[in-house]
Amino acid sequence: MRLASRMDRIGTETAFEAAARARALQATGRDVIHLEIGEPDFDTPRHISEAAARGVLEEGMTHYTAAAGIAPLREAIAADVRRWKGIEASPEQVIVTPGAKPIMFYAMLALIEEGDEVIYPNPGFPIYESMIRYVGGTAVAAPLREANEFRMDVDEVVGLVTDRTRMIVINSPHNPTGSTLSGDDIRAIARIAVEHDLVVLTDEIYGRLQYEGEGLSIATLPGMADRTITLDGFSKTFAMTGWRLGYGVVPEWLTKAFSTLVINSVSCTNAFAQAGAIAALTGPQDEPNAFREELIARRSLIVDGLNSIAGVTCVQPHGAFYAFPNVTAFGRSSAEIADHLLYDAGVCCLAGTSFGRYGEGYLRFSYANSRENLQRALERVRDSLAKLERTGELATAASA
Repeated sequence: MRLASRMDRIGTETAFEAAARARALQATGRDVIHLEIGEPDFDTPRHISEAAARGVLEEGMTHYTAAAGIAPLREAIAADVRRWKGIEASPEQVIVTPGAKPIMFYAMLALIEEGDEVIYPNPGFPIYESMIRYVGGTAVAAPLREANEFRMDVDEVVGLVTDRTRMIVINSPHNPTGSTLSGDDIRAIARIAVEHDLVVLTDEIYGRLQYEGEGLSIATLPGMADRTITLDGFSKTFAMTGWRLGYGVVPEWLTKAFSTLVINSVSCTNAFAQAGAIAALTGPQDEPNAFREELIARRSLIVDGLNSIAGVTCVQPHGAFYAFPNVTAFGRSSAEIADHLLYDAGVCCLAGTSFGRYGEGYLRFSYANSRENLQRALERVRDSLAKLERTGELATAASA
């Protein structure tokens, strides 16, 4: 028996692997602080859960829906992206999916031929590169460097475009660095896309978690409405990770292809969860706004704390809920230091290389955890790295 050769090209999201190692360590009795998963620790606002409960208990929402999503939710999404992003799109251009990842996958499946090139941010969400490679495309990394505040260098992007380039992927606010593209950056990428006839997949899942400046959706720029796939969802803003609800806003010429891919892969998205999503968009925004304010406070705590640790420097992230500190001073790989912090300090974070080769020298800490746990984690990290500097000895699974 054998696997198809395409399985050699697929990657993974190492946050879940790190979480599994952390849980295994916890099973031995160790206390572990989880800063690896990009999941808000807040509960979903109650009015959202109640809307879903009514859907299943009172409104009979236990059957298949239209592949692209129920009409009231697509209408609510179209109104929401108009309000928050300035995107003028009809409900027919909205595709609702179980989580936002399918939008990435469908974009690659629908548009990328064998050998086509896709430019993507590196470090970046690992599923971009994984899906590009899986469908037979060539993943072309656009390095994000600390010297440029982890923003895409648009001059470098121009140099990466060839006659095989088909798509550019952008993500702002950005996972794992928390960086945001400036308005000038986004306008420059739009000019590149128009000049070279490229599609842009813009991942805006953290769009409402931008803490400085005004966000700009590339789909609103001249010439971009027909060549932009805007990805968003409910997991981060509304603390709905387990609900698995995402969506894409796609050009009219792509809607049939995306609907066909939905039918072939998942049939449709959970019916009563979509009722909850309507409540999320149309109901009170007090709790999501409070989540945002709390994350800003946590950002200050963790960034200040990391910068107070000898050998660690951390630039201020401008969005999402990740800190991406530089740990090159310790002369060890990112993976070695991440493992050391797990097995020595009981703090689970991710190596920068979990997000691509340009993440070497960095760690990613999710600060979507309580202030108390963040403070405890910082104290443990400080002590553990001081011990590493003093002894030169790395903790590993074997030594735990």
